Formats: sequence, C-alpha cells, structure tokens
Amino acid sequence: MEAGRGPKRTTTTNTIKYNLTTSTKMETTTQDIEQLGINTVRILSADAVQKANSGHPGTPMALAPIGHILWSEYLKYNPKNPNWANRDRFILSNGHACMLQYSFLYLTGYDISLDDIKNFRQMNSKTAGHPEYGLAPGIDVTTGPLGQGFANGVGFAIAQKHLAARYNKPGFDLFDYKIYAICSDGDLMEGVASEAASIAGHLELGNLIYLYDDNHISIEGDTDITFNEDVAKRFEAYGWHVQTVDDGNDLKAITNAIRNAKIEISKPSIIKVRTQIGYGSPNKVNTAGAHGSPLGADEVKLVKEFFGFDPEKSFVVPDDVLKYYHEKGARGADLEAKWNDLFKAYKEKFPELAAEFELAFKGELPKNWDAKLPVFKGSDPKMATRQASGKVLNAIAASLPNLIGGSADLAPSTDTNLKEFTSFTPEQRDGRNFHFGIREHSMGSILNGMALTNGLIPFGATFLMFSEYMRPPIRLAAIMKIRPIFIYTHDSIGLGEDGTTHQPIEQLAALRVIPNITLIRPADANETAQAWRVAIEHKGGPVILIFTRQGLPILDQDKYTKATELEKGAYILSEASKTPDLILIATGSEVSLILEAQAKLEADGVSTRVVSMPSWELFEKQDAAYKEKVFPKAHKKRLAVEMASPMGWHKYVTDEGDILGMTTFGESAPAEELYKHFGFTVDNVVKKAKALL
Repeated sequence: MEAGRGPKRTTTTNTIKYNLTTSTKMETTTQDIEQLGINTVRILSADAVQKANSGHPGTPMALAPIGHILWSEYLKYNPKNPNWANRDRFILSNGHACMLQYSFLYLTGYDISLDDIKNFRQMNSKTAGHPEYGLAPGIDVTTGPLGQGFANGVGFAIAQKHLAARYNKPGFDLFDYKIYAICSDGDLMEGVASEAASIAGHLELGNLIYLYDDNHISIEGDTDITFNEDVAKRFEAYGWHVQTVDDGNDLKAITNAIRNAKIEISKPSIIKVRTQIGYGSPNKVNTAGAHGSPLGADEVKLVKEFFGFDPEKSFVVPDDVLKYYHEKGARGADLEAKWNDLFKAYKEKFPELAAEFELAFKGELPKNWDAKLPVFKGSDPKMATRQASGKVLNAIAASLPNLIGGSADLAPSTDTNLKEFTSFTPEQRDGRNFHFGIREHSMGSILNGMALTNGLIPFGATFLMFSEYMRPPIRLAAIMKIRPIFIYTHDSIGLGEDGTTHQPIEQLAALRVIPNITLIRPADANETAQAWRVAIEHKGGPVILIFTRQGLPILDQDKYTKATELEKGAYILSEASKTPDLILIATGSEVSLILEAQAKLEADGVSTRVVSMPSWELFEKQDAAYKEKVFPKAHKKRLAVEMASPMGWHKYVTDEGDILGMTTFGESAPAEELYKHFGFTVDNVVKKAKALL
C-alpha cells in the first residue's frame, strides 16, 4: 500500500462498480429527502453536460454529498443578498466541476433558474464553463486555471482576519465568517497551491476549511501515474489541521469532519475525502471517461435508472427537493437580519469605525484622501520612481486605512513598507504590511482574494521580471474586473549588473496585451504620485505600476506640463518651438532622455514635441479630439523610445515613424554602459530622429 493513497487500483469499468448503497426509491423521510436532493444534483449535472455536449460530469456527481452538507448545514449565506458582508465564502477551486455549484445555487434560491442550468456553457448564459465572478450571483471568485482558487482562498482568509482585527469589538463579532473551498488533485499538483498552503500554515489561518476531492482520476487516467505523494503528511508539514474521510458518500463522516475543522481555529484545515468520480455511472465510475466529456446519452439513462429517476426525462427537480433547499437558503435572510441589527448597535457605539467600514465597503474613498500626495521639486536630487512610490505610499497610508499590502520578500528593494504600521502576523492581525515570502505566483492570487473582499485596497510588489510568475492571477483579475494593485520595480536594463536574467525586455508588451488592465510607467517622482492617485481611484480592473531602480531627474513642473496630466495616459510634456517637425514619445526613465534630445534637436533647428506616455490604456479612453491634439494625424514623423520590446508601439509612431527599443536580451554591466551599448543616448536619439526627416 502506498503512503497516503490506499491500495493500488486498476481503472477498469468494473472496479468499485457498485458501492452505491442509496440508489432505490424512498419514502420522503428527512434522511431520504437529503439523498433525493443529492441524487437530483448528480442527475442535473449529467443532464446539463450532456445537453451542452461539453463539460465535466463525473466530479459534481461525486461531490454532491459534500455540496449538500455545505449548502444545507454549514455555509452561512443569503441568496437574496449574495454580497452580505459577513457571509461565508465558497470557492470551487476545481472549477470544471461547476455544475455542482450552479445546481446548489439554483436549488437554494439564488437568481439562477432551471433554464440557466439547461443553458450550461452557452452564449450569454450565467452558467459558464467555469464559475465566473460577476456573471452568476453567489460566485465569490472566478476559478479556471487549477490552483488559483486554492490560493484565492488564502487571500479571503487574510482579509477576514484583518477586517475582524480592525472592526470587531467585545460583543460585536461583525466579521467571523469562514472560507470554504473544494479542491482537487489537479489543484494540489499546481505549484501555486503549494506556495499558498505554505503561507496559510505559517499565518495560522484557522478560518480556512478546504475539502480535498481525492478521486484518484485526472484526464490521462489514474493519478498514480504522476501523483502518489502522501497529501496528508504534506499538509501536516505545512502546519495544517488534516482529517481523512474514507467514503465521500458518508454524510455523517463529512459532517463531523467539517465540525472538527470549525473547532480548530489556530490552523487551516484540509479534509481529504475519498470520492468516486462518476458515482452512479455503471460503466464510467472511477474512470477518466467520467472526467472531461459527457457520459453519453445511453449512459445518462443508466445513471437515472440507477438512482430511480425516469430515464426518458431530463432536468427533473422533484418539488420536495426544491422546497427543501429553498427552506435551507431562506434561513440566510434571518441570519443577515440579525447581523444588520448587530451592526446598527455597533454604529451607535463605534460611529467612526462604522462609517469608515461603510465607506470602504461601497468602494468609496475618504474625503480629501489625496491631500497629502507629495509634490516634488525640480531642484531635488535624482530619485528612482520606486523610492518616490515609497514616499507616496507612506504619505497616503494614514488617510486610507484599508490600503494594505507588501512584497515577495523585496520590501527594501521595492520600497513598499508602510513605516508607521505593523506587519500582519498570527499575533497581529491588524498589521498592514504583508510578507508574502518568495512566492510571487501565490502573492498575485492572494491579492485577488483580498481585492474580492469589499473594503480593502490590496497591493503587492516584486521585480518586473517576476511578473512572469503572476500572469494567471493578473489575467483573472482583469476578467473579474477587480482592482488589486500590482507593483513592479527594476523595470529595464537600467537595473544594470544583474544582467539578462533580471532585465525585463518583453514584459511590458506582454502585460499590455492583457485586456482590461491599466499599466502605468511614470517618468519621475511627480508622475509617480499621480500614478498612485489614478490607481487608488480606478475601478473595474487591475492596475499595474512600473517603477525604476535607477535615479531619475525630477521634471520641473514650472517648466513642463503638470504631472496631473498623467490621468490622460499621454500628454504634451514639452511643446515644440513652432509647428512640430517631429514628435518624440517615451515612458518611464526614457522621458528625461528624450527631453535632452529635444533640446539638442531644437538647437539644430528641428522643431520637436515631447510626449510623455505613461499609460496606453488611459490614453485609449480619451476622446478623439484629445488624441488628435497629442498626436495630430498630419504629424507623422514620430520616434518612440522605450527600453523594452517595440511590440505595440507601431500604432502610435505610424508608418513614417520609428521605434528605439530592445530586440535582444540585455547584458550584465553598469547601467550607463548598457545605455551606450544599446543606443539609449541623447546622440543616438537625435541621430534616429533626424533620419526620419
């Protein structure tokens, strides 16, 4: 017997073919209505996948008992207000099993109809192929790539602990909700889950209760071909509370395990539940054939016969089942009403804290929160934009009590430490500085979980090169239209001697192609302050702030256009002496370079406009008249300068322009030598500009 896996099995259709002890028709006792409800979910799942001719029927069929226990006994929710602040959060990390979630949302009274179930995976349906936040009520997070939901849950848990520490008072446990999740073998194989499990154990997040669907099956077959580790011992090593349920149909054992997990408040909990994928399918139970494709019309009929349903009817929901689950869901209204009474009393006793939370929960900002945004002088010494960012963060932190975040073990390098505030630890839950460790992938996913908690503005920082580890959570944040703030420093070859492995070349282009992100690369300290203003006020998608390691001159706001124009994405920083012969465009550190080139070109009689373009996305939101003002169609001689891949710049330089960018990796050398080697000098900019004329 292999450790943690039980006896080796042969995955034939006859293996554990009928361990189905509750398949006969029954009188409607309490116990029987539960089993009828469970079987209804199984058949709804099989029917929906079969009608769509696409999907994953076997896992929701296996998980139906777990779903029943959660939605009927343990989850605290109100279908009439899916956004109740103190509801329990539920995450289906193995999102391909979403028919489980859709079925219970429909049955318990959320705004999902039987027609929505019938339209599973169809255009404009609420019931997408994986759960999508904002598309269907009751979906707390979009889970697609495996492992993401697992890590999102850690962010939810951190957020709950932080809210409780800030707002709960003796006799007023406003925030005591739990985070429940179901995860799979696939989730646990993905590296992001390991990162998240490690930090959850370290932080002693006892509000996490995960149920691990141990069905031994993945797309290629039995998981023994790739995954035979002792999961229980692995999570014990992470510092989790671990339990095992040997039979996924044992309602009593599942109930007891969840009860034990709720009692354990000093450790996150994982319950390893041995399930049978495709449970109820005579020919596909415990096989990969029940995983990623419909069972087939004939097999679905056999499933219905097995559970005592009419094989010729589809999408059948017995009236008793619908009534039973509606009553379970209706309890939530009373739970929320009691909470509302508690909050009303809280407001009378703690009016300032209550007002603070209500404002943050609605996504609004304190009045004059930006009054302390610093303004830097052109006479000040050079300053890296990462350093300017640190100054801005610390200037506004006191005005924004819900602004929290940290870095992937790089706070000194990214300047993201909030100096007047403590760290979030198992002992100090109200700390606002987070130490994610060297875990960029899970940091992004954790930030998403925090951003999905109304009332918080989370940020996380690392080097731009390591944004590669974070692309899945960035993309999911964009899909969900939520606003974590991703901070990336060391943004170009300007970081110098660390060389090719750390010098980002393709990362700006790779991030800009993600729909619904807002990327801002400020040119100096004042643009950095304005970038933070835009990021804090932004709604509807993630903001990515890009900062330098190297010092940059602070652009004199008495000489050049004010940095407040950054909100438009691109603006005329320095106008030509007369009608422009040429337009120079740059972002970030390269803006000061083209300003120097402008002076030389003007001295040589070339009338030159300088445009600072910190954000393509913000510029694209401007009207046609403003775009024409900055980039007149008649002025096609344009040179864009950016120490990164030139991909995408052609849209702004036109076919008569040029781009000075990076088409190779960098080198290991001091920054000034690299600038000269790759042509990012005043003389080379002037040379390329004149070549256009």
